[in-house]
Amino acid sequence: MPLVAHTDLPTFQRLREEGEEIVDAERAKHQDIREMHIGLLNMMPDSALEATERQFFRLVGACNQIVQFHIHPFTIEGLKRSPEAQAHIDKYYESFEKIKQDGLDALIISGANVTRASLPEEDFWLPLTEVFSWARENVASVLCSCLATHAVIEYRYGIARTRLPAKRWGVFAHKVIDRNHPLVAEINTRFDVPHSRFNEIFQSDMEAKGLKVLAASAKAGVHLAVSEDGFRTVFFQGHPEYDDISLLKEYKREVMRFYRGELDDYPPFPENYFNKVVRAILGEYEQHVRTVRQTDQTLQKFPEHLVLEHLDNTWRDTAKAVFNNWLGKIYQLTDQDRRLPFMEGVDPDNPLGF
Repeated sequence: MPLVAHTDLPTFQRLREEGEEIVDAERAKHQDIREMHIGLLNMMPDSALEATERQFFRLVGACNQIVQFHIHPFTIEGLKRSPEAQAHIDKYYESFEKIKQDGLDALIISGANVTRASLPEEDFWLPLTEVFSWARENVASVLCSCLATHAVIEYRYGIARTRLPAKRWGVFAHKVIDRNHPLVAEINTRFDVPHSRFNEIFQSDMEAKGLKVLAASAKAGVHLAVSEDGFRTVFFQGHPEYDDISLLKEYKREVMRFYRGELDDYPPFPENYFNKVVRAILGEYEQHVRTVRQTDQTLQKFPEHLVLEHLDNTWRDTAKAVFNNWLGKIYQLTDQDRRLPFMEGVDPDNPLGF
């Protein structure tokens, strides 16, 4: 913190209303604080576009209090957009050409929805690999989330993700594997992370290519790993950026898909997320939905308002700590000129000096 509202992006006002500290650009000019410029390549679908902005902005904004964080959202070709989402992008997002011209200290790449059998077949594949190739040469560290992790690992290391027998969906306990790595310094050695995916890259495959696994779950697999240099690329398979209601929103979406006949089976509960009270409420709603599908009754509203108070966020503190460690290291390694990936004397192939 502080996040600097250097544009009129609505996310800044939304975060202000939630109590986040946002500094306007004019005030920021009068603070003798170093700026850091973080890119956010937002590839999420329209329904999650602005929510993803807020989630990652919050995590960055919770970091070092003596840095001004300027976040630069942008996107790429190959992602279908509604007119409303495209208007938002056109008004508030920067172009990749401007990003390349101005430079970045760090880059976050979000997940995305897929429509093809393999990632290289996706329309966004070539634009995404262009961004990553540029970032590898010009940005100190790139943090990849979920689908971005799978895409970048396949592009750089040739490991194709594996389709799971069932969706990995819920909140899972993880343990720190390498307690000496700076990214996991001073965080809980055991912590929760939400996952929501149909595919996985396994720990053995990562380690065979020299990636360093920092945190993993016995049930959900690897959550946090880094490239062989220890820092230049950070991989998340989970979703530490999720809000407490994110999995509920996904569950609601799947219920509505079942109601419309798009799914044959009613969705299961995300694991380790709903307590007994919520399970009872949503179990009753399931019976209602099944009945409505077979009759002419009117579908009642999804009982979101009845369950919100029962949802717990058991991952946010650890997520903030990892982001703080990540950006803190970037602060130590980078020059004030954001067009340079590192300050003089830092070895790009071994930036942490391992």
